[in-house]
Amino acid sequence: MYVEMKNISKSFGDFKACDNVSFGIEQGKLVALLGPSGSGKTTILRMIAGLEWQDEGDIMIDGKVVNDVPGKEREIGFVFQNYALFRYMNVYDNIAYGLKVKKVPSKEIKETVTELIELVGLTGFEKRYPAQLSGGQRQRVAFARALALKPKLLLLDEPFAAIDAKVRKELRNWLKDMISRVGITSIFVTHDQDEAVEVADDILIINEGRLEQMGKPLEIYKKPATPFVAQFIGSSIVLDKFEGFKGFEDINDKSQVVIRPEFVEAFKGDNTRFQKLIAAAEKGTVKNIQFRGNCLEISLDVNGVTLTTNRSLERRPVKAGDEMYVLIYRIYVLTGEDTVVRKNVLLKDVNVEML
Repeated sequence: MYVEMKNISKSFGDFKACDNVSFGIEQGKLVALLGPSGSGKTTILRMIAGLEWQDEGDIMIDGKVVNDVPGKEREIGFVFQNYALFRYMNVYDNIAYGLKVKKVPSKEIKETVTELIELVGLTGFEKRYPAQLSGGQRQRVAFARALALKPKLLLLDEPFAAIDAKVRKELRNWLKDMISRVGITSIFVTHDQDEAVEVADDILIINEGRLEQMGKPLEIYKKPATPFVAQFIGSSIVLDKFEGFKGFEDINDKSQVVIRPEFVEAFKGDNTRFQKLIAAAEKGTVKNIQFRGNCLEISLDVNGVTLTTNRSLERRPVKAGDEMYVLIYRIYVLTGEDTVVRKNVLLKDVNVEML
């Protein structure tokens, strides 16, 4: 492992920001620290950077314990949420700043900065000042400045938070491509699960200072390891008291149950394609319909519970008040510290994903 945290704890007064966290990151990976605000993500990032000091545990980078190594000697590049560019310096000088401080020869500085400006797609912007750049362009300058000193590890604290939605999506793809081309091990903090899923090779989900789960985005989404992950990832509803739907009657009524939109299918009774599923479906009524760009989000009342499902724009339209059959073919059952995937027992011979 290139970066390792072993039994790391950190408190600020009575607040436990990091509680016995351990994980390892392989060299060259782009990893997301994902979790709600105040979960401890940025504290972990700052401890790796040497901007905060852990109370307990060891931090290792490239096989060496860096507990007592000052941040400036850890060979780390850091991209701050607010970019932290010098407003009185142009693009060229912002990127060159760290090299000048280290008294790198001017010829080498020019070669490095020119190469980085081309790499981040800002050729022709060398003489512009931060106020003359868009948010996305400022973020690229910050990225190039962090790479100028050739760090072994790149850390990014909510790198897209201050950028509008359209540019943010473009920058996600750009960052993933840049990291792949440069080949540098990178860790970024985010509270946006879409961002983490789209960009990261691996995701670490942090909650209340603890590591809930680490894995590939698809693995975490399909197999959440804890109740928190099951509720945090995806658009889920949580039922604190489950009274049972068809195919799930044997579940303890005191169990918490998580149901995601993709676990639900709604159809009209006259649709021959779904006829064999009626016996496993509940009856529901359409409450609300929201246009989501590439699909419709439909909310239905099913036995007094509001369930949500997504419906293709190519399917025949439905409206509020329509009666529909609602098939729940998978749920997550939360039992203490475990999450169990349960399938509708009435669908043993039906591959719902193929419908």
